[in-house]
Amino acid sequence: MNAFKWKHFESHIILTAVRWYLQYSLSYRDIVELLKERGVQVSHTTIMRWVHQYGPEIDKRIRRFLKPTTDSYRVDETYIRVKGQWKYLYRAVDSNGQTIEFMLSENRDVLAAKRFFKKALSSPHNQSPRVITSIKIPRILRHYSN
Repeated sequence: MNAFKWKHFESHIILTAVRWYLQYSLSYRDIVELLKERGVQVSHTTIMRWVHQYGPEIDKRIRRFLKPTTDSYRVDETYIRVKGQWKYLYRAVDSNGQTIEFMLSENRDVLAAKRFFKKALSSPHNQSPRVITSIKIPRILRHYSN
């Protein structure tokens, strides 16, 4: 099945717009301007729909080509404001400082920690950790090991 069948734009234009959005910190309107300079008229909402439709598939296909991480993880958790609401940011980095995984959560509890570790440990480009160093969440890590 062709994922771009019945689309108004050619596949290389769609993939370029989605890649620019995912790879660089550009807004949808920035991408509209970049495409306009290249003679392509497109709405920012169309680009948003492309990102929502093709972004997860692109992510799934490129994961296996990412550089493997080291086997030493550092995990921390902090509060951040997202759209005016406080959220918990769980984050794991390897010993080289490369981000392994991150997750936003409403709650700071054992279920959120388990979800985060399941997500971090299941990525195909991540090695199984030899050691996990926790900065702020030792209580949650202790519950996760049970």
